[in-house]
Amino acid sequence: MNISLPDGGIVRSVGTDLIECTRIQRVLERQKERFLERVYTEGERDYCMKMKNPVPHLAARFAAKEAVSKCFTTGIGGSIGWKSIEVIKGEREEPYIKLDEQGLALLSKLGGNEILISLSHTENYGLAVAVLVSD
Repeated sequence: MNISLPDGGIVRSVGTDLIECTRIQRVLERQKERFLERVYTEGERDYCMKMKNPVPHLAARFAAKEAVSKCFTTGIGGSIGWKSIEVIKGEREEPYIKLDEQGLALLSKLGGNEILISLSHTENYGLAVAVLVSD
């Protein structure tokens, strides 16, 4: 898929994911610290656990990691790990994807230079849409 954008950029791929917050809640009840440390970076854990109800925030970030892995067409596993994809806040508090070396290598291999992310959540669902773009 290559879609030209008005600014001259090209959309290389799109990934999306929707997760029920109850799935995250159940995993947290069974294996809280193990799950949090396996899936989320320290920054993501700190941000989410400060919230009154961290579950929707955790769900949105889980969905973001899945959506990005779908942009890469790899899924989470051998080519990229959970913590290779981190959701951070940009200058205007917008979500931004930060990749580790493994993620940056995949991004480059696919001809991309950035992944745009949009997150949304309610009490019941976490949603993410990721777009891999190049110049």
